[in-house]
Amino acid sequence: MRPTVYIKDLSQHVGKEVILKGWLYNKRSSGKLKFLILRDGTGYVQCVVFKGNVSEEIFESAEKLTQESSFEVKGKVREEKRAVGGFELDVIDLKIISIAHEYPITPKEHGIEFLIDNRHLWVRSKKQVAILKIRHRIIKAIRDFFDQRGFVLFDPPIITPNACEGTSTLFEMDYFDLGKAYLTQSGQLYAESGAMALGKVYTFGPTFRAEKSKTRRHLTEFWMVEPEMAFYNLDDDMDLAEEFIEYIIQTVLKEMKEELKELERDTTNLEKVVRPFPRISYSEAVEILKRKGVDFQWGNDLGGTDETFIGEEFDRPVMIHRYPAEVKAFYMKRDPENPKVALAVDVIAPEGYGEIIGGSQREDDLDALLFRIKEHNLPQSFFEWYLDLRRYGSVPHAGFGLGLERTVSWICGLDHLREAIPFPRMIYRNTP
Repeated sequence: MRPTVYIKDLSQHVGKEVILKGWLYNKRSSGKLKFLILRDGTGYVQCVVFKGNVSEEIFESAEKLTQESSFEVKGKVREEKRAVGGFELDVIDLKIISIAHEYPITPKEHGIEFLIDNRHLWVRSKKQVAILKIRHRIIKAIRDFFDQRGFVLFDPPIITPNACEGTSTLFEMDYFDLGKAYLTQSGQLYAESGAMALGKVYTFGPTFRAEKSKTRRHLTEFWMVEPEMAFYNLDDDMDLAEEFIEYIIQTVLKEMKEELKELERDTTNLEKVVRPFPRISYSEAVEILKRKGVDFQWGNDLGGTDETFIGEEFDRPVMIHRYPAEVKAFYMKRDPENPKVALAVDVIAPEGYGEIIGGSQREDDLDALLFRIKEHNLPQSFFEWYLDLRRYGSVPHAGFGLGLERTVSWICGLDHLREAIPFPRMIYRNTP
């Protein structure tokens, strides 16, 4: 029985007859020869149809195939180093499954809006397939990292009764008879409850920000992984964050060479992403900006351009810690040695990709947290369950959040986050 195989496994079937199923990526003819490039999601292979080896009907079927038509092909696997993928298939039979209509995405140059409008088809292109495979491998690396270190996956709700970091960037909805509810900005507050039960947890899922930003670094729907650890301080948090980033980068460099090559990604800078990372205070970051001629005042939050200027100073991610308390969230603990700053850290990726991690040591003192909630004009009633975590066995704890799409964008060398997720959602787009 001839097996149906995937293109990625052809090396195991050299000299044997196999069946492949997929779609026509490209086609060319030369007299009695037709060369069909088949893709099946795992790779690409050239299928050679020689008129002398097949019936007239099969040869005509090969002629009928249009770009993205689906078909099944039977043939003998032959090693051919010059061919795409390193193998070829000498065809002995071909069955058409479906003839595609005229395909809208052609080799000519298309505008980005056209490609986004046709995102459901654009994901079939070689570059997009490479990006999505790297995204998949990054996700696996994230889960492997935490699983290997004794973390427990802890799933927070997507619908929440309150904001995590203020109400200005929330997607609001009416929730039956209970009033307003919101799409989550972060799973962090819930992860803290998990850490009090399980010690070390991580959440991983979609988050939503109704931020009216059109920059290449923003999506309204994106994925975040957020570890939370009991008995961790800020230094422990930073140690874990740099180990985490190094693990992801080195895993992708080792296992996704072909995809990075397809993207023409220069990996020189990625190869430098090894511990230790430089660590500077917010105040030191301000000095860097002033030295570069940026008019920046201590107490302001760092913007995307500021992060790029700072990142240029280093050949690997830089960790900026101890930000002004006023620009950070209510749950971040103040530095006992300087209450004007919070025990917070942001990790800035090099090459202009900006913040990929934001984290902090959390406020574990009940009275201090109550004061912060009032200071931020947040409704205490919505946070009573969160305050219970301080009433019943409070301990020092810390965590961070990593934005998946920003990480994918950095590793792949993309110009915009919209290519780092299958279907991007931005302030001016919620289709297809």
